[in-house]
Amino acid sequence: MDRLASFANDPSDKPPCRGCSSYLTEPYIKCAECGPSPFLLCLQCFTRGFEYKKHQSDHKYEIMTSDFPVLEPGWTAQEEMALLEAVMDCGFGNWQDVAYQMRTKTKEECESHYMKNFINNPLFSSTLLSLRKAKDSRVAEGAIPFKPSDDPPRPTFDSVLSRDMAGYMPARADFMEEFDNYAEWDLKDIDFVDDDSDVLRALKLAVVDIYHSRLKERQRRKKIIRDHGLINLRKFQMLERCYPKEVQELYDVMRRFARVVGPIEHDKFIESHALEFELRREIRRLQEYRKAGIKSFCSAKVYERVKRMREDERRKRTMLCDVLQYIQDGRACQQWLSKQAAIDAGITPAVTTITVSATGRRSAPPLNLTGLPGTEKLNEREKEVKIWSGRWNKGQYALSRFSLVICLHIYVNNMALASLNDFPLSWFGSPFWTVVLGILSEVMEL
Repeated sequence: MDRLASFANDPSDKPPCRGCSSYLTEPYIKCAECGPSPFLLCLQCFTRGFEYKKHQSDHKYEIMTSDFPVLEPGWTAQEEMALLEAVMDCGFGNWQDVAYQMRTKTKEECESHYMKNFINNPLFSSTLLSLRKAKDSRVAEGAIPFKPSDDPPRPTFDSVLSRDMAGYMPARADFMEEFDNYAEWDLKDIDFVDDDSDVLRALKLAVVDIYHSRLKERQRRKKIIRDHGLINLRKFQMLERCYPKEVQELYDVMRRFARVVGPIEHDKFIESHALEFELRREIRRLQEYRKAGIKSFCSAKVYERVKRMREDERRKRTMLCDVLQYIQDGRACQQWLSKQAAIDAGITPAVTTITVSATGRRSAPPLNLTGLPGTEKLNEREKEVKIWSGRWNKGQYALSRFSLVICLHIYVNNMALASLNDFPLSWFGSPFWTVVLGILSEVMEL
């Protein structure tokens, strides 16, 4: 009858709305997660997202209404309950008063419906029999076979997953070696007898209280490990890698506050920021399209393709500047040339870091040219070239000369393909080309 109490006609029989304390009229909302007492809300409070104590606006809910047929198409659940209440109030056979209390059905309809569905209906006897069989079938006939699985985690003994879980036994929700594992040793010699003095009895009770506090600390730690997912840590690390880099950095910073707000609220916070990051990135992309005059996604695809072509062209134009950055180190320059050759061949190169220093140690200080013959005739740029020549060997000279010739050839070919209006003719008189030609002449002479 408690299950059918929600279909009663009198709204005062139901608990009031938790939001506005008004009488509930159908339809209304019942929270499916809060309990054991029902958490009921009217439609107005539900649409406003009312929250109270443990109840959250994103909890699962049920729409409570009785405007649907149960036994016959013309009789709703509310009318069925009204008929049963009228029969209880007026008595069986007093169909005139039953119909008067019903107000929606005649006495003939009330009598025929009641006799057909509640007296002469074999449904109830078959329903009771099926419920009895269902109760008997809940008992398993045999033992359930055990087999290892990953979700839920049931690892085999001494497996990799078992070692990662630090001896946690999921079926028992317990560890093979607990925190403060020898706390029980302090109680093994305690025995309460009648002839104990008051001081000795108080001392024993204090030891028991200390043991109880140690058990509470053990349970607290186990709850933190279970709630925050610290048992199967590898699974949660894989979930963290699904976030963008910016969200992962936020996750690492905010992890220490998870104990304050709780694991569920912490996950909601991270998910909301991940969604905010995705929305901001999408807004920036759409703003870029709009700034370029694009109004359709078909045009955006063409724009992205042309943008990639433009970036490739810009990268090829800066090849000479890139090789000059690594020209002091032969190994780094060779890695850069191999990477560019792979890109030109249409092969995606492996992600490698070009190391400027092949030995990994600290670079040597600049050479001191003071006192060397002919030093006073050199200017600052020529001294710098002389310092470079003092560091290089013959193999590095040949490699640098070869790299510069190749890059100049590629650069000139790419610039020849460009329009004359875009070609920077002023570069030929700039200090940039003066430095390049000076380096080439110095390499050729040495």
